[in-house]
Amino acid sequence: MFDYIIVGAGSAGCVLANRLSADPAIKVLLLEAGPRDWHPFVHMPAGLAKLVGKKGVNWDYSTAPEPKLDGRMLWWPRGKVLGGSSSINAMCYIRGERRDYDEWAELGATGWHWDNVLPYFRKSEGNERGADALHGGDGPLGVSDHRFRNPLSAVFVEAATQAGFPANPDFNGGVQEGFGFYQTTTRGGSRCSSATAYLDPIRGQRPNLKVITGAMARKVLFEGGRASGVLYTVGGAAFAEGAAREVILCGGAINSPQLLMLSGIGPAAHLHQQGVEVRVDLPGVGGNLQDHLDICTLQRSTQAVTYDDSDSLLNEAKIAWDYYLRKQGPGTSNIAEAGGFLRSALAEDERPDLQFHFVPAQLDDHGRNKLPGYGFTVHSCFLRPKSRGRLYLAGTDAASKPRIEANYLGDAEGFDLKVMRECVRLSREILAQPAFAPYRGDELLPGAKAQDEAAIDAFIRRKAESIYHPIGTCAIGRDGDPNAVVDPQLRVRGVEGLRVVDASVMPKLIGGNTNAPTIMIAERAADLMLG
Repeated sequence: MFDYIIVGAGSAGCVLANRLSADPAIKVLLLEAGPRDWHPFVHMPAGLAKLVGKKGVNWDYSTAPEPKLDGRMLWWPRGKVLGGSSSINAMCYIRGERRDYDEWAELGATGWHWDNVLPYFRKSEGNERGADALHGGDGPLGVSDHRFRNPLSAVFVEAATQAGFPANPDFNGGVQEGFGFYQTTTRGGSRCSSATAYLDPIRGQRPNLKVITGAMARKVLFEGGRASGVLYTVGGAAFAEGAAREVILCGGAINSPQLLMLSGIGPAAHLHQQGVEVRVDLPGVGGNLQDHLDICTLQRSTQAVTYDDSDSLLNEAKIAWDYYLRKQGPGTSNIAEAGGFLRSALAEDERPDLQFHFVPAQLDDHGRNKLPGYGFTVHSCFLRPKSRGRLYLAGTDAASKPRIEANYLGDAEGFDLKVMRECVRLSREILAQPAFAPYRGDELLPGAKAQDEAAIDAFIRRKAESIYHPIGTCAIGRDGDPNAVVDPQLRVRGVEGLRVVDASVMPKLIGGNTNAPTIMIAERAADLMLG
């Protein structure tokens, strides 16, 4: 019998495993469906480009056909490995705006306003710049400046200032708006995933912590109205383990609601339809799905200074040599080295509503479509979409991928599409600045002929993709809210001994990348659980 069973060793699960097992009297079981994080491309920051096709570390989800995006099924990569998505992401360390968290509190997430969460951001953060009022200097999660930058990344920042936008040396400082270089979740030139940060230092050191990889959770077990354990399989063999205190779901915005529904907790009508016995009718499970939709503007480069030739055997050998022997060179780069935040003319409050990531390479279809020659890419996304989606069970086998209806651009007013047009316009404006003149070739996407509103809209519907920030499917909410799945202590409503701790509990998207906030959520959840 364990005290706690954690399902999912991702960004949140690794944090909880570390913090809960720090007390030798507490026995913790951590279950992960994927393998150990042994693959060298997991630890080499630039290896993220090579992980795109590695299904062994990726759940490899896709949405259902999206009605507003030409019926396309959008690819949703999610980490299936120790560290979860923090082991395959682009490592940008972003917290969002303080107003994002105050807004959570207003939506019913009592205790999650900015002044409450800042200490947990600082607790987790080990920033190489040192500690200050907003940053932690000695936390487990390494946060670093780049050891290597492509020269075009500096050109992008210069072009943004030429366009009249402010420079910003710290997107997690007092002001988010502006352009500059991302700090990344790296340490010593290598990726610092949640597994690296929170599991590696204690691996083999704590007999009260057991980690099982290749363990697919099938359902939560109950005794009366209390979660009592987890049924899981390893290599086809079934096992059941008991939890004396709590079962904690840390599977993320897709897997956590899926496991809840498989366990009989979710919208009653849908569960009946799937043949699942209803334990608790919770309509919000799987609902409130939100994600940042991203559009890429691509430009040819007239000079061979980009990362497009990094796939050649000679360059791969040089990059590997520099990385593994000296932890220097392009191998230490997260590729998306520069970016920024802007408040567009359509912003509804004082916060930036657009985010940019600059990639000194041609990036199409998540990098799966290799383009000839040299070029550079500006990603841009709308940070505060109004569209909401939902996911559904597609069978009663946990190995069956759920049906994901993201409903991109599905808001009734068409506001999301209007802002996406601004994304394209402002990306082009930056690329048109004098700083890019020595490198600027033809525009690949959307292409010179795409100038009017109809052509831009068609381009967005044809090419927009996820930038990998799904949240909200087990949202925190106040008492009496029929769509609230967990209370402000992250306890699942209607049962005892069951919590959800991951990005699915966010009631609304934050203004930026979601990995650092997920780690913060787990840090605070550990304190809530330990009193």
